[in-house]
Order: sequence, then structure tokens, then C-alpha cells
Amino acid sequence: MPSGKIIPFCPEVLGGLSVPRDKVEIIGGDGKDIIDGSAMAISKKGIELTSFLLRGAIASLNIASKFQVRKAIMKKNSPSCGFGRIKRKGKLVKGDGVTAALFKRAGIKVVQN
Repeated sequence: MPSGKIIPFCPEVLGGLSVPRDKVEIIGGDGKDIIDGSAMAISKKGIELTSFLLRGAIASLNIASKFQVRKAIMKKNSPSCGFGRIKRKGKLVKGDGVTAALFKRAGIKVVQN
């Protein structure tokens, strides 16, 4: 039976956001669009946090690369970890979070918890 190690981390915290924090939504697309520079992340209070999500996604990918991660279990609906669906204006919409999108581009299998 295959076994592995779990490496828990939070991309948003790695990117410099606090806990707790205001809700963050991706405006103008999803995580792929943030990576490509055509969307941004905005907090509930209207503060632009795109750089924090990008920094956290890159730090997460660095960790995943160091430990040769092949599969990542991500949190549902998150602007960082959401896979397949993220929240926008309180509703679920199709799309991936920034870290999930970056992991997929790197060939890491992404699944939800």
C-alpha cells in the first residue's frame, strides 16, 4: 500500500496574510488569471491583496518541489487553494485558486479535502 507524508501549510499565511483575516475574492477571473496578471484579489474591505496570494502560491510550490510532492489536498472554495470552484460575491463559481492553479501548472495533482 502506498504511503507518504503530510506537509501541512497555508499559502495565504506563507504569503504574509494574518489569521484571522477578511474574506478575499478573485476579481476578473480565477487563480490562473492572477498568475497571468489579468485578475486581482480584493479583500472584503476593498484592499488589493494579489501580491500576497502570489507570494504564498510561489512559497507553497517551493515547499512542494523541495519535498517532491505529487499530490496536494486543498481546501474547498478558497482564493488560494480552491480547486474547481471558488467564491465570488458569496457564491460559488467555476475556477481554481492561485496555489491550486500554480500546482496544476507544475504537474502536481490537486484534490479537495
